[in-house]
Amino acid sequence: MAESVIEVRDLRKIYRSGLLKRRKVNALEGVSLEVPRGHIYGLLGPNGAGKTTLIKVLLGIVRKTSGDAHVLGHTAGDIAARRRVGYLPENHRIPRHLTGSTALEYYGCLSGLSVAEVRRRAPELLDRVGLLGRERDRVSGYSKGMQQRLGLAQAMLHRPDLIILDEPTDGVDPVGRKQIREVLRSLADDGASIFLNSHLLQEIELICDRVAILSKGSVRRTGSVEELTAAIAESPMVFRIATDRTTAEGCFDLSTVSKVEDVTEGVLDIHASVPEQSHVDGIVDALRSNGVSLLSMKRRNLTLEEAFLQIVRESE
Repeated sequence: MAESVIEVRDLRKIYRSGLLKRRKVNALEGVSLEVPRGHIYGLLGPNGAGKTTLIKVLLGIVRKTSGDAHVLGHTAGDIAARRRVGYLPENHRIPRHLTGSTALEYYGCLSGLSVAEVRRRAPELLDRVGLLGRERDRVSGYSKGMQQRLGLAQAMLHRPDLIILDEPTDGVDPVGRKQIREVLRSLADDGASIFLNSHLLQEIELICDRVAILSKGSVRRTGSVEELTAAIAESPMVFRIATDRTTAEGCFDLSTVSKVEDVTEGVLDIHASVPEQSHVDGIVDALRSNGVSLLSMKRRNLTLEEAFLQIVRESE
């Protein structure tokens, strides 16, 4: 197994509120996961699932209640690990009076780089995120998408081993999102590891090597996109049959049918939920007894969005 850049074991975080701190909110309830080196790892979950709390614990911004969390071989929050991490927070705010260039100088110095080194690195980074030529413009004139891309540039500035991104494509147009995906993939190809939190499931589906689904403070499922979408038992079967609609309806339990499509004249595709093999056998028997030709049948894997919604529903 590849070396892990993030290792979390039974991580818990309880927030307390109220006058006497008696009200408890379990933000993280026994979270365990590993992020392999060189991977783009996606974190998915509904609002309030604990995603941002997990990121803040990894960065040492929030203290854990119990459990273990290590980043790049160090205890989460250790300064030695933080020096090797690039971070783009959600809803970040770059000082509006700065230009693209001076913003990079500002954040570069916070990361321990010299101004001269930042100036050597800046043109390449600005070009990678699509801001070359706008580096002298003030941030106050940047769109939300441009600010996100500048934030990504500052996260890459000190050549970190691990980049943690919280909603990096929020407010970015489709062209900009594609550009950011290409940058992230090139970083991973060069050996960097990326931990990505996003509510845009399509972005996760297009870019991530592995995904963890978090709900109510617990990890509900982990795996590649293909593993997650193929593992749902209720993914529909598509039966291609040669018959008319009336005869077809007599062969299926209509409560399980989600869609009927005309392929060609006299040929239909029936999408039906069949969670068990016995259901498939029953449908095949019904087709044969009605003299219907079964041309093909195959299971359609769910999209990541469909799998995500079902996993979250199960957790609730």
